[in-house]
Amino acid sequence: MSENNSKGVDIKNEKSADTAPTPQNTPIFTAPIGNAAAAAATTAAVASETIDVSAMQNPALLSMLQGRLGTLVGAPSGYIDSLPKATRERVDALRYLQQQHTEINKKLHLEIFELEKKYSKLYAPLYERRDGIIQGGAEPTEEEKAEGAKIAEADKDADEEDAEKPAESGIKEEDDSDESPAEAAKGIPGFWLTALRNHPQLAELITERDEDAIKHLRDVRLIYLDDEPGFKLEFEFAENIYFSNTVLSKTYYYVQSDVTGDFEFGSSKGTEISWKPEHDLSVTVETKKQRHKTTNRTRIVKKAVPAETFFTFFSTVQEPDVDDDSELAEETRDRIELDYELAEEFKEKIVPCAVDWFTGKALAYEGLDEDEYDDGFMDDYYDEDDDEDDDDDEDDSDEDDLSKSAKDAAEPPQCKNQ
Repeated sequence: MSENNSKGVDIKNEKSADTAPTPQNTPIFTAPIGNAAAAAATTAAVASETIDVSAMQNPALLSMLQGRLGTLVGAPSGYIDSLPKATRERVDALRYLQQQHTEINKKLHLEIFELEKKYSKLYAPLYERRDGIIQGGAEPTEEEKAEGAKIAEADKDADEEDAEKPAESGIKEEDDSDESPAEAAKGIPGFWLTALRNHPQLAELITERDEDAIKHLRDVRLIYLDDEPGFKLEFEFAENIYFSNTVLSKTYYYVQSDVTGDFEFGSSKGTEISWKPEHDLSVTVETKKQRHKTTNRTRIVKKAVPAETFFTFFSTVQEPDVDDDSELAEETRDRIELDYELAEEFKEKIVPCAVDWFTGKALAYEGLDEDEYDDGFMDDYYDEDDDEDDDDDEDDSDEDDLSKSAKDAAEPPQCKNQ
């Protein structure tokens, strides 16, 4: 099991139930307010009307207020303690019943997970057959083609906007009567690239530089872990000029909430990509000229900077310490949450229904609209490099540096995902 058992991100990307209001943490807005408290609240409300609006634009003041308000969130209201002893004992009994409920719920989710593993073995032959047809290792039977055509026709009839269009099967129909078997394309070229690009989140994650590499994607597999709750996503690639790995994978480990018993994402581990020279999609090489202020000599300097790429998905990102509230820590947590969301999309939607993403049918039954996804939807997934290189007039005449720059120009620096 992952070392991050004490931390988890809810699988459905909702707020963790562990921080939800509990009998020990009664929401202050539902608790009865005594006369003294009511009077204090009235006084505070009247006083707040006199606050200068411009003062609320003071960053220091806002930070102080947010800090103090943050300490009040979830603070005990005192209501439970004010109840008669007999009533408090009944509340304690309910707490015990709730704990028993949680223990049963834990067993429920464990059994659901085992049921998913059982049925994944039943799906396996279908996925193998699908892979064979996509890669061209097998041809569909007459029955498969006929039944599939019926499904395409039914989909067409169900869509009033496409009522006058021919049934779509995901492949453009062409007159291939004169095409010899040797000339015909094998399988379904670009299947996975098309399927992934039809997914709104992934469409923003995949760059133009990524597309050629993803064309070599042969299969995406979901594998359940045997020894602990969790799953692995495997991406099998054909030989390509970008990296030597044949399989890129990412493993996700579940933990169970002590409050609800639900599964939450605990941690993940990705593959280190072995990029080939000059084909590392995770970096771009910037070339700059630097002129020496004294000798007026010019040298070429190359610098590798991080680049946006789909393959960032395979990075292993360490979760920050619980007490770390820095901006970098928050950005990292946002990135991890997005990573878990994408993992769930692959597990629940893309792998099981790949052909529907290839044809675009999935967008209809998912109720997705392109307008719902703005250009910045996945911005938080990437790390941004705000550092500027201001060394254009670097005062350095050392000949060793010049020779090093020449070497760098001949062989761009390599950067591996961590």
